[in-house]
Amino acid sequence: MTFDVEQAKKWIMTFNDKIQENKEYLTELDQAIGDGDHGLNMARGFQETVKKITEGKYDDLGSLFKDVGMTLIAKVGGASGPLYGTAFMKASLALKGKKEVDIKALVEALAASLDGLKVRGKAQVGDKTMIDVWEPVIEYMKNRETIHSKELTDLSKEKMDDTKELEAKKGRAAYLGKRSIGHIDPGAASSYLLFASLAELFEEGEVAQ
Repeated sequence: MTFDVEQAKKWIMTFNDKIQENKEYLTELDQAIGDGDHGLNMARGFQETVKKITEGKYDDLGSLFKDVGMTLIAKVGGASGPLYGTAFMKASLALKGKKEVDIKALVEALAASLDGLKVRGKAQVGDKTMIDVWEPVIEYMKNRETIHSKELTDLSKEKMDDTKELEAKKGRAAYLGKRSIGHIDPGAASSYLLFASLAELFEEGEVAQ
C-alpha cells in the first residue's frame, strides 16, 4: 500500500469540501458551547490551504504537510488554527523527505500528530475535545493490517457523537461545566470530517492496501 503526494492533496481537498458543506453546522455547535466561530474559521483556513497546495509543487509528503500546517496556523483563527496546524506540522516531520509511504508510516505520522495535539491542547480522552475522536481512531488504525473505510468512518462518527454526553474540561466550553453536556464538541465534529475524508481514499481504492 502506498500513500503519496497526490493522494495527500486529494485528502486535504476532500476535507475542505466537507468543511465548506458543514460550516454552518460546525458554527452552530460552537455557538452552543464555544466562541461560535469554528465553522467559519475552518472554512476560511482550509480554503486558503487548498489554494496554497494547488499552486505549489511538492517532492515529498513532508513539505506538503508543512505548507498545510503553516497555512492553517496563519489563516485559521481561534484555537483551531494552532491545533490543526500543529497536527500537520508534526506529521510533516515524520514524513520529511518521503515521496510515498505505506499505511504503517502514515499511521505513525498521524500518531505524531496526536501527540502534538495532546501537548498543545493539554487535553486527553474524556475532556470533550478533538482528542476524543483522534485517539481511538489512531488506535484503530495502528491495530489493523487493512483499514476498512466504513469502519474508519463509523468509528470517527461514533466517537464524535459520544462527546455529547461528556462534560467539557478544556477550552471555552469548560466554563459551562455541566451545561456543556448534551452538545457535540465542534473540534470532534471537524475531526470526524477529517477521518471520513481519509476513509474515502480507501473506499475509492486511491490508497492500495
